[in-house]
Amino acid sequence: MSATRPVFFVSDHTGITAEVVGKSLLSRFSEHSFTVSSLPFTDDMEKVEHAARLIEAATRAHGQRALVISTLTDSRLRQRLVQTDCLLLDVFSLFLAQLESELGESATPALGQAHGLRDHGLYRARMEAVNFTLATDDGLAIERYDQADLILVGVSRSGKTPTSLYMAMQYGLKVANDPLTPEDLEQGTLPQRLDKYLVKLRGLTLLPERLAQIREERRPRSTYASLANCRQELHAAERMLRARGIPLIDSTQRSVEEIAARLKQSLGSAP
Repeated sequence: MSATRPVFFVSDHTGITAEVVGKSLLSRFSEHSFTVSSLPFTDDMEKVEHAARLIEAATRAHGQRALVISTLTDSRLRQRLVQTDCLLLDVFSLFLAQLESELGESATPALGQAHGLRDHGLYRARMEAVNFTLATDDGLAIERYDQADLILVGVSRSGKTPTSLYMAMQYGLKVANDPLTPEDLEQGTLPQRLDKYLVKLRGLTLLPERLAQIREERRPRSTYASLANCRQELHAAERMLRARGIPLIDSTQRSVEEIAARLKQSLGSAP
């Protein structure tokens, strides 16, 4: 029997909801090992039959039932998965019955509605935010900082770019990011280019050991990646940002999603 439990995320659209819910649930079981497969766009009976065969084959291969997190909206397709040899966690069926009872209305199946284009204005805003974030990545187009909802600052490889892009795509926020260079850190004071944007600034930091590991993958055996240099840069950056009252978030053990959520929350308390 395999010690690894097979897991499938099955959706009739992108599968984002199934993955987010599923991975959040699985993260609570740290003693178990999982092998994960995503089956997006499973939107007709032929595709569901194919998914069922994959799931049952995995159950046989691993010697234990596959776990299936499903967000299928078509009741016929969902019923086919019910007949499959697996533990089925049907996200919609867990909640829809209670909602229908409370609202006095039957839910209408709507393929991909959660991530569709029902709000074209919101979609446009997100695309504009992504374009802005790409244009201002890594200190580019400083003259556009006036348009930013948020400006992330930190030393090189502290997680600014992925966080900026996630916030643009997920929240439609225009997020610039500006690297604190060795020259900036030597001066010991916040760079003048950032001085007038204090209310928009948020700092990212992390443990020196983790930063050294990330940098080593980029530039092996370099001074840039050395633990001593990482410690020095992080200490100087944190001291500089704290001196100006700029909030800091430690990204060492946090996912991009959590960092982004904390940053978004911090905007609500900004003056």
